Amino acid sequence: MTDRKDQSSRTFLFRSGRETLRPEVATPPPPKRSRHSRNQFIVFLNFVVSSVVFVLVVAGIAFYFGKSAFDGPGPSTTTETVMIKPNTGVREIASILESEGLISDARIFLIGLRVHGADSKLKAGEYEIKAHASMRDIMELLESGKSVLYSLTIPEGLTVAQVFERIAKTEELSGELPEELPPEGSLAADTLRFTRGLSRKEVVARLRAQQEELVKDIWARRAEDLPLNDISEFVTLASIVEKETGRSDERSRVAAVFLNRLERGMRLQSDPTVVYGIFGGEGKPADRPIYRSDLDKMTPYNTYLVNGLPPTPIANPGRAALEAVANPSRTEELYFVADGNGGHAFATSLDEHNANVARWRKIERERAAAAAAAAQATPAAEPAAAEGGETSESN
Repeated sequence: MTDRKDQSSRTFLFRSGRETLRPEVATPPPPKRSRHSRNQFIVFLNFVVSSVVFVLVVAGIAFYFGKSAFDGPGPSTTTETVMIKPNTGVREIASILESEGLISDARIFLIGLRVHGADSKLKAGEYEIKAHASMRDIMELLESGKSVLYSLTIPEGLTVAQVFERIAKTEELSGELPEELPPEGSLAADTLRFTRGLSRKEVVARLRAQQEELVKDIWARRAEDLPLNDISEFVTLASIVEKETGRSDERSRVAAVFLNRLERGMRLQSDPTVVYGIFGGEGKPADRPIYRSDLDKMTPYNTYLVNGLPPTPIANPGRAALEAVANPSRTEELYFVADGNGGHAFATSLDEHNANVARWRKIERERAAAAAAAAQATPAAEPAAAEGGETSESN
């Protein structure tokens, strides 16, 4: 029943033969583009926008990989040093780093410097580049100026000539030494830290300035009753104390002995002054003892034969020796001699001193006999006796 109702309800339209033969209207074509859309400027603008987008994408990719290369581990596998000389341009620095295998690409390094504003801040010097250091690490190191530091140690008690020899042999220094030696005793005992290329003349100037300041400072704090006429005599006596003992617990007593002898008009009788008078600033060969004949050889520095202090210092005294002379022990001791244990035996009287010398002579003979037996050799000539006073008093 339902189907019949549906069929009866449908409406059928009938067309005439002419209408049937008339062709149907086709789908209309899309509307034509407007003159505005066909404008060449719009076409160019679309091209520019597309190009900018493309460039930005490429730049972003390049920036990502460039930043990764700049911040990532470098190609070096071991710690290396590189020398950047003064007035070296950033392009040459980048080329040096690349040729040394410390960076992978000099162009990326240069771009990184410009981005971080460091292309005009790199400093000359010798730098230690750690293994796998990134370009950023190297940039920051060269910007900081933290160069490799070398050290030069000048021990107490060297003569000026010996200091010059040590400076001359330090290969990291540059230039020539001064033509003339400074006065004896005028160079500081110190350890200098310096960068490669420091001038040798600058080193000497520094040591002289340090010693002058040190001596003036300690001299200003000296005891008031010292039997010394001026600062020159102060340095001279300090140099003798420096050469007589290296023990900190003895310096002030040794200084007191010499000051007591000066005050009483006694000769100092110091072996190191005799050595300096014979060998000068070059120093005595280590394997040569002091002979009795040396003590009898007249020189301005032989304090066994001349009164008072020698004409100049005999070495460069350090702070401890200067302090010992400026503020010596309060003692009446007038003599000292080696005790066989690396120190000295002190005495206030000549008899006590002679006993100490006798003990030291016995030790010397025993050592000489032991050495002769071991080496099966003829004993060498007998060395000189005492430090700080012979077995009999000389005035």
